[in-house]
Amino acid sequence: MLGVEDDSLIRKKIRPPRNLVLVMGDQLDANSAAFDGFDPANDVILQMELREEATYVPQNKRRIAFFFAAMRHFCGDQRALGRTVFYTELDDPENRGSFVGELQRRFAELKPDGAIIVLEPGDYRVRAMLEALDLPVEIREDRHFLCSREDFAAMRAEDPSMILETFYRTMRQRLRILMNGDEPVGGQWNFDRDNRKSFGRKGPPLLPPKPSFKPDAITQAVLDLVERAFPDSPGSLARFDLPVTREHALAALDDFARYRLPEFGRYQDAMAGGQPFLFHSVLSGPMNLHLLNPREVLDAVLANPGDAPLNAVEGYVRQVLGWREFVRGIYWQMMPDYAELNALSADLPVPRFYWTGETDMRCLHEAIGHTIHHAYAHHIERLMVLGQFCLLLGVRPYDVHRWHLSMFWDAIDWASLPNTLGMSQHGDGGVMGTKPYAASGAYIDRMSDHCGRCRYDPDKSIGDRACPFTTLYWDFLDRHKERFARNLRMRGPYFNLAKKDEAELDAIRQRAETLRRGLTAETFLSEPNQL
Repeated sequence: MLGVEDDSLIRKKIRPPRNLVLVMGDQLDANSAAFDGFDPANDVILQMELREEATYVPQNKRRIAFFFAAMRHFCGDQRALGRTVFYTELDDPENRGSFVGELQRRFAELKPDGAIIVLEPGDYRVRAMLEALDLPVEIREDRHFLCSREDFAAMRAEDPSMILETFYRTMRQRLRILMNGDEPVGGQWNFDRDNRKSFGRKGPPLLPPKPSFKPDAITQAVLDLVERAFPDSPGSLARFDLPVTREHALAALDDFARYRLPEFGRYQDAMAGGQPFLFHSVLSGPMNLHLLNPREVLDAVLANPGDAPLNAVEGYVRQVLGWREFVRGIYWQMMPDYAELNALSADLPVPRFYWTGETDMRCLHEAIGHTIHHAYAHHIERLMVLGQFCLLLGVRPYDVHRWHLSMFWDAIDWASLPNTLGMSQHGDGGVMGTKPYAASGAYIDRMSDHCGRCRYDPDKSIGDRACPFTTLYWDFLDRHKERFARNLRMRGPYFNLAKKDEAELDAIRQRAETLRRGLTAETFLSEPNQL
């Protein structure tokens, strides 16, 4: 068990170290560049649980517990290897609570002869703090990723308007993944048309049981700590079973490749009531904490032990090799200005029911419930339900990002910001996507079983039973006509908008304005059905 007494005993046994290797919560890889040249006889490791990092946005208890439990297990693994680890627990009375304050305290205490060695952070905010320190800091490249920041910058310099598809094809060619010579396996680069199936009236086919990892003594101590230290944080720690060790992560990867990947492709966009995980891998958390390397994830999928069809394999490769690498490249290319982008001038706050799930819109109730109880929702729930509703409503893009960062256990700033502000909210004006991800309630009806159990009719845009998604969709197109009407990918929606007469459009506008006022009002929580 970790404890402050461990550090006291260690300090008595060692002389001042050569280097202090700082390992942050999303860098739990013993083979990272931070450990290049590591000498157990002369170098030491530092890990820190910080209240500042657990509260700079309100965070789901599950997210805090996942980070702290994974960090503590990593510490134990490093000590088992004979490496010296100084570990600051959250409730250590000497813990200064802030990133800069605790790092300065530890540096003064340990007096290393060399530098603080650290992997490049996944958060611009943290990198800025490191660079502002009046201490010797050596930041090393994070080779966890398949495309370095320098390579991405060179690709963007050559093609400033580079889109995901171009990047993805280039990475496939460079790494020789799913390639036959110069041609893609199967004769096409993607199989999106095969990957948009709904479950239909019968519902999902038989689902394999989700891997579950029972908390050990270390994890249970973290769960107790989080409940005690953050009683007012959102979320729940009930039935906590996340993969907080390298062994857990590898087991989860093997399970996905064998049992979930075969149906992942065709059903990756489908939603079903009471089913938060379906055939999704739920591996983004272990990858984002570096418990899994993306190359080994791709290798496991390409080995294809479950004999998955090509559309499933390619669909998952696209997520890891395409989207994951692309969003990181965009983040570091465009920060810090990227966080301020708001191309559509959206100015409303995130609706308060996003923290509670208290809404009678069935699709939102389901997706928010998943975030509260599991700190997870799969990518279509995040994009086409949670994200799209904020887009249509007109929520400030950075606020959507902050909510996302707060509620999901796998959220890291570099991954969350481009996916929310850019892809979901179109706040970057088209960097992440050439058109906004906007659709009416008909899309949700087609891809889920929610609408049949909802009081609202996805085909109606006005009246008491009108689906808020549908009302806000037509209002969104109307409000942003000047920006999007000439977009070739939006010709269909604007052709249909033109069919509506002025009386109907005026009724849509009025109902949309009522929704915007009601759904973002401070009193909304006490009146969840007053739409």
